[in-house]
Amino acid sequence: MDEIIARSNLYALLSRILLQELDVERLEILRSDETVLEFMPHWRDWEPRKGTEAQKLLEEYLNPDFTNLSLLHLVPYETFYTRPDQMIETGGANPVTDIYSAYDFLVDYEVARVVSSDHIGIEMEFMHHLCEAQLKAFEESDHEAVQELINVQHNFLNSHLLKWAPMYLINMKYESRTPLYYDTAEMALEFILSDNETLSALVAA
Repeated sequence: MDEIIARSNLYALLSRILLQELDVERLEILRSDETVLEFMPHWRDWEPRKGTEAQKLLEEYLNPDFTNLSLLHLVPYETFYTRPDQMIETGGANPVTDIYSAYDFLVDYEVARVVSSDHIGIEMEFMHHLCEAQLKAFEESDHEAVQELINVQHNFLNSHLLKWAPMYLINMKYESRTPLYYDTAEMALEFILSDNETLSALVAA
């Protein structure tokens, strides 16, 4: 159970960082949470993290970096990487639409402020949603549902995130201007690869 909770929390954290600019409340968590700082050594050791007032840190460092990485220079959408014409599929033909619907996952576009449901932050949030469903099934001793959800997570990683996210994250890592987004890219890449190994072992068991 602890492993499911840890996976769920990590997907939620990555989703939030990759989806939108940070607010002061989220920033303060990232500045002080020891577990987060363990995963993000460059961010942990960065001097402006320690002494800069939160709003200034957001306005002068972090939000411009997020805009650069997510809106200006890089494209965080699956279909940009997987379609031959590099167009973002914003309609019902998007490859993630059916699986989201099948597992009662709704994208609130107004809150998320994304143009399509295959944004990397939304796909990470869907993995968080599946982990939460797996945890609920585990608590209810519904072993059949647990196994189904493991299979779905494994399939989603291999059919979607792993097909394109590594390219985006590698580019994000080298385009980043702040340690927060550098470490986020590195952590996200390492996590989805290791999580796939974990899930592959469970599927094969």
